[in-house]
Amino acid sequence: MFEEIRKQAYEANMLLSKYGVAPFTWGNASACDREQWVFAIKPSGVPYDELTPEKMVIVDFNGNKVEGEYSPSSDTPTHALLFRAFPSIGGVVHTHSVNAVAFAQAGLPIPALGTTHADFCYGEVPCARALTEEEVNSAYEENTGRVIVEHFRANGLDAGAIPAVLVRSHGPFCWGKDAKTAAYNAAVLEIVAEMALKTLRLNNEISAIPSYLLDKHYLRKHGANAYYGQREHHD
Repeated sequence: MFEEIRKQAYEANMLLSKYGVAPFTWGNASACDREQWVFAIKPSGVPYDELTPEKMVIVDFNGNKVEGEYSPSSDTPTHALLFRAFPSIGGVVHTHSVNAVAFAQAGLPIPALGTTHADFCYGEVPCARALTEEEVNSAYEENTGRVIVEHFRANGLDAGAIPAVLVRSHGPFCWGKDAKTAAYNAAVLEIVAEMALKTLRLNNEISAIPSYLLDKHYLRKHGANAYYGQREHHD
């Protein structure tokens, strides 16, 4: 019944391993089916080389287990809340990739310094606030999602244009139209984080990319009149 999203979630988790952004078992990917109000997610603590599509766990958008032999990822409540809050997304990824985590631990956003970043994200990758002690000790994973959504809504950010966020002292969450795209975004996030970190080491007074160049690169790839890449042809 849920074979397709199990397959999508499995393949996205394999991409995290392939891209090197989820060391050991430090990451998870999910794929949702909005019509059935469920998503498939990696089982908790299972090594990537032991995963199969059948081991993906099905949960609903409230985080309740629907089907599966294993316990779902401990980050399941965060994924569930993001799926509820951002209707356009079809996949969510969480990793502990080194350079992105460095910014999260520093409590800093990843600034948009060049066109590589602009091709990926419309402006800086934000860093949400730290959770309070009460939030950590009560529904920690769900409150992680709440902090992310709070930050986007308070700052008028578009989850479609900004496909990633850092949670302070924790790490990145990424999303996309599907699980494969979310995994790709997690890999790109790590690259732009490394680029930003190295750039700031060379020149810590560097300014953000000019808005006209940011617009050009982001919109030529993602805008209504995008012209980057090949158009689909229908015979």
